[in-house]
Amino acid sequence: MGRLFLQHLEGTAYSCRTCKSNLALVDELVSKSFHCRTGRAYLFNCVVNVSAGPKEDRLMTTGLHTVCDIYCNRCNRIVGWKYEEAFDKTQKYKEGKFILERAKMTDATADIFGSREVDGSDCD
Repeated sequence: MGRLFLQHLEGTAYSCRTCKSNLALVDELVSKSFHCRTGRAYLFNCVVNVSAGPKEDRLMTTGLHTVCDIYCNRCNRIVGWKYEEAFDKTQKYKEGKFILERAKMTDATADIFGSREVDGSDCD
């Protein structure tokens, strides 16, 4: 297996609950008004340190969407999904955005210690 490159986010960030890998900055948060099987979920413009699974169509409460699950790059746990396509024109704003399940991430915390990891980006 190759070397694991993780992006360290400077500022206030949400992290994976299992391995504490940074996932998204608070500044990328779009909405806290989403729900998933495990409870609450947050919509983000951009997330890091995740890999996407295969695309699939899912019927959700807001209609049919093409989505792919997203996995934490460090612990390989599913942390949410990415909206690839929305079939209802009122839901098009979700396309290209990410859902992180609240139960699978930590509270947003600031990087007060300045710890660093090897840089790499999923949003560049």
